[in-house]
Amino acid sequence: MDVRPISPSLLVEELADRIASAPRESWVRVAFDGAPAARPDDLADALAGPLRLRGREVLRVSADDFLRPASLRFEYGKTDPDAFYTDWLDSGALMREVLGPLDPGRSGKILPTLWDSAVDRATRAPYVTLPEGGVLLLDGFLLLGRGLPFDLTVHLRLSPGALARRTAEEQRWTLPAYARYEEEVAPASVADVVVRVDDLRHPAVVTRR
Repeated sequence: MDVRPISPSLLVEELADRIASAPRESWVRVAFDGAPAARPDDLADALAGPLRLRGREVLRVSADDFLRPASLRFEYGKTDPDAFYTDWLDSGALMREVLGPLDPGRSGKILPTLWDSAVDRATRAPYVTLPEGGVLLLDGFLLLGRGLPFDLTVHLRLSPGALARRTAEEQRWTLPAYARYEEEVAPASVADVVVRVDDLRHPAVVTRR
């Protein structure tokens, strides 16, 4: 594989060019996959403006707003890494309310948030319609390997050492889940774009030969 250092600003521009080059007669569903320490939300946020400048409507959605209720997430305790890996994300709701409506011929009508996990109740957010040709920018953790229909996947990779160093102490119990993700899904092998972010100030794009 080839590893190409790149500045954060140039990374955003290159991704914006790639996304904006997609056909305009259909929606583009882009996933930014990474542990919270990799800041996939920041990269997704950074792309919204450049894509609008390129003539694309943009909708930002976070998988954090599609977690299951606490009664399901914490069935085996609040710090169970296996439950975190398999049970926290409501993939069915994400498919039903966000990704499915952007299939060809569908309505484009999306529920941008479903569940507020901080207060453990529905957000009651109104539906919004993303115009045809618009771009969905979805950030989250452990997104790949679930059969979710993305048109472009960007995986922000941290080495195990960097992930351990940059994960907050109260979240270190999640580390075995990310180790399992690496073993079972190998996200760096299945993502369309892989970016190493051991140092967020100096990312590097990984190209498979």
